[in-house]
Amino acid sequence: MAQAAGGATSRKTEFRGWRVWWLGARPATLAAAVGPVIVGTAAGVRETGTVRWLPFLAALVAAVLIQVGTNYANDLFDYLKGADRPERVGPARITARGLVSVGEMRRAVGVTFGAATLLGLYLVWVGGWPILAIGLASIAAGILYTAGPWPLGYVGLGDLFVFLFFGLAAVGGSAYLQTGSFSPLALAAAVPVGFLITAILVVNNLRDIPTDRAAGKRTLAVRIGARATRWQYAALVLAAYVVPPFVWLADWAGPATLLPWLTLPPALRLVQRVLGGADGPALNPVLKRTAQLQLAFAVLFALGLLW
Repeated sequence: MAQAAGGATSRKTEFRGWRVWWLGARPATLAAAVGPVIVGTAAGVRETGTVRWLPFLAALVAAVLIQVGTNYANDLFDYLKGADRPERVGPARITARGLVSVGEMRRAVGVTFGAATLLGLYLVWVGGWPILAIGLASIAAGILYTAGPWPLGYVGLGDLFVFLFFGLAAVGGSAYLQTGSFSPLALAAAVPVGFLITAILVVNNLRDIPTDRAAGKRTLAVRIGARATRWQYAALVLAAYVVPPFVWLADWAGPATLLPWLTLPPALRLVQRVLGGADGPALNPVLKRTAQLQLAFAVLFALGLLW
């Protein structure tokens, strides 16, 4: 008992101040907020020939804030629903570990989403009601992923909503801020970004199947089982590489859009690890590297669109 109390005290002294909130923000996942804005902006710039820098920067910061707010909300509501069990093998949750109180985390969620909303007011002034709709829906989805009577992540809809919001909405909205329209190029460019970001969630849920099942959290991975989830990950990652050649063959961009294929070797290694049976804590580095893969793919895809 004394040993457990000593462990809790050492954890609290290890993480203080901004380090606690940085841990709760889950920095490894923030690439999922950056990639869609980069690709969407590049798709828009390809059509207009000019960059609207202020909308781009505001969208980038707002996207990161929404991602951080979503992570804080997940941290809070997973704790309140009992999903963050002691045997959990994923990255530390700061509310469950007692590093922050429930009240502090509630305020952090409000402040983070509030800051995103303030930036969103400028973006709505630039882009009008479509941006308002995307922004409000994104914040609502971030909260409702783990909150409310039917949280999206608990009923198996998390994968679908991640694809819709991190793919179609984020990429399409970023392009819209540059062009004032939703083009076929922007929508096509959203698909591989959405696939790879959904793959990040799939790894997370694959790792957490035992604890999620015990907590009554019916993610898609819990519903379809580990074997099918591994193939889901492989399909999402590999399907992302089909889109750049399609964009080129459709004559929406040049052959430079094939630049993301430079990331195919590490992508194949990740697929091999997941299909090879990596499980539990061994999936934590896979999750991190999948996020890095998504960002590298997005940067190279954006460069290819701008070439």
